[in-house]
Amino acid sequence: MRNIVLLVRYTTQSGMRGKFVEAVMASGILDQIRKEKGCVSYNYYEDVEDPDKLLLVEEWESEEDQQKHLQMPHMEMLKQIKEKYVFDTVVTKR
Repeated sequence: MRNIVLLVRYTTQSGMRGKFVEAVMASGILDQIRKEKGCVSYNYYEDVEDPDKLLLVEEWESEEDQQKHLQMPHMEMLKQIKEKYVFDTVVTKR
């Protein structure tokens, strides 16, 4: 079976990328996500040309694992952080 890869492109509100990253790191959400069953990798990358863009690359062992991930309690916390700092999100599944 092939792993599921998601490319999540974030555009933060102007000048808020650093605050978003700080909030995510301080929350401990990344550690929780990376310990979830089926999580192969979950990493953020900053765009060097646009200070308001971030790319999240998620890799999961299965569609089922990725869907369960969305229902985890810490995802509500991530949603609240995103509502505060993120202007737009585009998800591409591979």
